[in-house]
Amino acid sequence: MSNDLEKQLTDEHIDSSSNTNPHGIYDDSATKIVTSDDGAYVYFGNQKFARHELMTAFGGTLNPGLAPPTVHKFGNPAPLGLSAFALTTFVLSLINAGAMGVSKNNVVIGLALFYGGLIQLLAGMWEMAVENTFGALALSSYGGFWMSFGVLSIPWFGIESSYTDVTELENAIGFYLLGWTIFTFILCICTMKSTVMFFSLFVCLDITFLMLTLGKLAKSPNCDTAGGVFGVITAFIAWYNACAGVFNENNSYITFSGIPLPVIGKKRV
Repeated sequence: MSNDLEKQLTDEHIDSSSNTNPHGIYDDSATKIVTSDDGAYVYFGNQKFARHELMTAFGGTLNPGLAPPTVHKFGNPAPLGLSAFALTTFVLSLINAGAMGVSKNNVVIGLALFYGGLIQLLAGMWEMAVENTFGALALSSYGGFWMSFGVLSIPWFGIESSYTDVTELENAIGFYLLGWTIFTFILCICTMKSTVMFFSLFVCLDITFLMLTLGKLAKSPNCDTAGGVFGVITAFIAWYNACAGVFNENNSYITFSGIPLPVIGKKRV
């Protein structure tokens, strides 16, 4: 048991004799975290778990906080979703940054539809199966983002051709990116008690979306380039978190351990 987890459990320890909520209303069925007298077990509501079995915040599993272990015997889908997101983001971001003089992003369409889109969406659904709500929300949403991004450049859908004014099209795409900027910021808030690399992933991704949004709405090529640079950084951080969920002492000489973010104040449950 790591010192960080012990501290977290100590901070979250509550008096098992208390059966009232903060409003003074009796609620015997409320979910509480209680430790046993010897400290070896933790109770989530009416479920009992050994302390060493608890899942802590870790980018390799896309788990942003303390959680009981899953009851399903599935593999960890987070590395698959993170890898699909990272590779697609990496390729598009290099183009946005103007690397090697490439300006057209048509090569990304296949990745956006199938790897960053379909595969990441499937990984998100499998996250739901292993009871990771945050992982399901993040991977499924960004899988949907990549698929929706891909169809923008497919003539059959007629999205771009429906705009006769280029400025109007740029502004519409800017609104589209702005929505994803806001959504990513919401997810970023949810990772503020996780690990450094887990939190950094969503911070850099949000900056990427913000720069691309400004590039469209403010008609700033420099913001587009900055979005490409931050996108490349985001891709490498996503790969790092994916590797953290795959590499272990049995298959690699290199392993990753999450560095927890400092906790401000005590968490009350």
